[in-house]
Amino acid sequence: MRLPEGFKNRIREQLNDEADAYFECYDKPRYQGLRVNTHKISVEEFLKLSPFELTPVPWTDNGFYYDSNEQPSKHPYYHAGLYYLQEPSAMSPAAFLPIAEGDRVLDMCAAPGGKTTELGAKLHGTGILYANDISNSRARALLKNIELFGITNSVVISEPPEKLLLKCRGYFDKILIDAPCSGEGMFRKEPSIISNWEKVGTKYYADIQRRIIVAGAQLLKPDGMMLYSTCTFSPEEDEEAVAHLLKQCPYMELVELPMFDGFDTGHNEWALEPVQNMEYTRRLWPHRIKGEGHFLALFRKRTEEECKSDGIPYEYLDMNPDYGMYPYKGAQLTEEAREFFKGIDIPIDEERLEEHEGKLYSAPKDMADVRGLRILRSGVFLGDNKKKRFEPSQPFAVSLQEKNCQYAISLKPDDERIMRYLKGETISIDGPDGYVLVCVDGFGLGWGKLNRGLCKNKYNAGWRMS
Repeated sequence: MRLPEGFKNRIREQLNDEADAYFECYDKPRYQGLRVNTHKISVEEFLKLSPFELTPVPWTDNGFYYDSNEQPSKHPYYHAGLYYLQEPSAMSPAAFLPIAEGDRVLDMCAAPGGKTTELGAKLHGTGILYANDISNSRARALLKNIELFGITNSVVISEPPEKLLLKCRGYFDKILIDAPCSGEGMFRKEPSIISNWEKVGTKYYADIQRRIIVAGAQLLKPDGMMLYSTCTFSPEEDEEAVAHLLKQCPYMELVELPMFDGFDTGHNEWALEPVQNMEYTRRLWPHRIKGEGHFLALFRKRTEEECKSDGIPYEYLDMNPDYGMYPYKGAQLTEEAREFFKGIDIPIDEERLEEHEGKLYSAPKDMADVRGLRILRSGVFLGDNKKKRFEPSQPFAVSLQEKNCQYAISLKPDDERIMRYLKGETISIDGPDGYVLVCVDGFGLGWGKLNRGLCKNKYNAGWRMS
């Protein structure tokens, strides 16, 4: 692989005697990863069902390597949202951010959703997950992955950090910033990134990162935690970003991250301004581990009492929350929708129902008042209220299991009807006329409408297998 000379020279300075081993890793195959969706299924249950040969990824409880000859993206379990295909090192940021049930969580740079979906899974349907990406087109891809994972307590936004601050200052318990970066750690995985590195270098991203990471600190509650990560080796984007945050926001402190075989610490000598506890950060090098490159730093926001006792001037505290709670309007279920939901074993809180242009949504609890922001979705899209009928949605289907639905049919993965259904074809199913949830091994895939044993396919056209 052709690597830029400037990049190679800096890596030699960083790694010294290890540089040759690093460059040799480009001639080796990269590792493929699969992360189990523990919102839908436990790791133990999944391993009993899995048709793949899997080996655990050491730094996460639900991540696994799989053989590159396998094709898990073409298996029905993938379309039921039982796992996400993710590069093994990229599993570390969401694994290392300590999410607790009931937390208010923000993924600030969320698309395409690999880390977001893990944050949502760790909430287990409690609390609320905000997923933001400044790119509207990327945010739409993010939304699909959240829907596929069956995460119903999310809000998907597409705004710059400054806009979030206008609505959510001091609101979040946990924040993940997997920042836009020069992507040096992904050169082996995506060689096309190299040409972008040659065009814009590292400073372009470093300036963006500094703005984002400071905004993240201001969005965080006192005693909240924020994880900053990149997939690059550049000290300008890694150690120096950490030093910048600690200088600008002295109420933030580093928290030590776990150490695994092959991991490296951050290097204070690579930062322009050394800071306390830089060794708490982690670097992942592809010649040392089975994965690509990453940098991770975990921060905690100290309380006002702690800051005052440490002599931090009051003007630096930035502790006052500045958010309001969302004014739920509520919406009445139509008679047809009410009749449909009689067969669904999921409680519907009508106070949090919203209807927009005939589409019915169930908003999450405890939303901040984010009106005025560009919101792609809040909560789960339940379905369409049409004239004298209700049509349930694809996202609602994949949030359900056979046990939740009075009228459901569960097929085995090797049943030829499964693949035909995922391609949008009509299939034969025994059962009463009306809507039926089509499942694989009990996990929802989508809807069909039965009429005399024939199931009219309602699987979303945009989700179908080619």
